[in-house]
Amino acid sequence: MITSRQSRAARALLGWTQETLADKALVSLTALKRLESGHRAVYESTEDQVRRTLEANGIVFLSSDQGEGVMLVRAKAESRKNR
Repeated sequence: MITSRQSRAARALLGWTQETLADKALVSLTALKRLESGHRAVYESTEDQVRRTLEANGIVFLSSDQGEGVMLVRAKAESRKNR
């Protein structure tokens, strides 16, 4: 599971708009906006598609008892750019 804040932070690290992420994750822009607003439930499949797309582009999701976050792994992100 990813949080709305993690999705927004991951997009920021990648320099993506909501439209870009929705296109790459093959989800509707409306569904992505619902996920990132944190106010409405979204399908688990939508959340999973978004998470997998972000991970495939170098994002690592972090979670601990102190909170959650995201990290961009440069090596993975750079190898995706060179393809």
